[in-house]
Amino acid sequence: MKIVLLTLSLLLASCGSVNLQEYNGENPTFSLVDFFQGETKAWGIVQDYSGKVTRRFTVSMTGIMQEDGRLVLDEHFLYDDGQKQFRQWTIKATDQGYVGRAADIVGIAQGAEHGFAVQWQYDMDLTVDGDVYRVAFDDWMFRLDQRRAFNKAKIKKWGLTVGEVTLFFEKKH
Repeated sequence: MKIVLLTLSLLLASCGSVNLQEYNGENPTFSLVDFFQGETKAWGIVQDYSGKVTRRFTVSMTGIMQEDGRLVLDEHFLYDDGQKQFRQWTIKATDQGYVGRAADIVGIAQGAEHGFAVQWQYDMDLTVDGDVYRVAFDDWMFRLDQRRAFNKAKIKKWGLTVGEVTLFFEKKH
C-alpha cells in the first residue's frame, strides 16, 4: 500500500507546472518590448498532439517602438509548403506585465516576465485546412543571451494539449 501511495504522490507531483517567479534574479533579464525592437529572425516547427512535426517555418520580424510606448511587431511567416502569413502585434508593457493584440488573437494577450523568462498567454482563432479553431496558447520564452531566445508554446483545446510550437529567435546585429 505504501508503494502505491508513493507512486501516486510522485505522479501527482510530476503534473505540476512551473511557476514564472522561479526565474526571478536570473540573467540576462528578458524584456519582451526591448528584445523585439528592430530586426529579428526566427525558425520554428509545429508538432501535433503525438509529437509529429506537421509544419516548419521561418519568421522575419520588425519591431518599432511608438511614442506612446507600444511596440508594433510585424511578423512575416513563410511555411515549408510555401504558404505565407502576416501578423501584426501591438504590445504594451504595464505594471502587471504585458498586454497585446493582433487580428487573429481573441481579446487581449497577457504576459509577464521574471528573470530570463516570459510567459505569454492568449486565445487564437487558428486556421487548419480551411477550418477555424479557437485554441489557447501558453507561450514560454527564455532568453539565452543578448541576441538569442527560445520559445516553447503549448496549444490547447478544451484544456487538452493538441500541439506545440517551438521557435528559436535571433536578433540582427
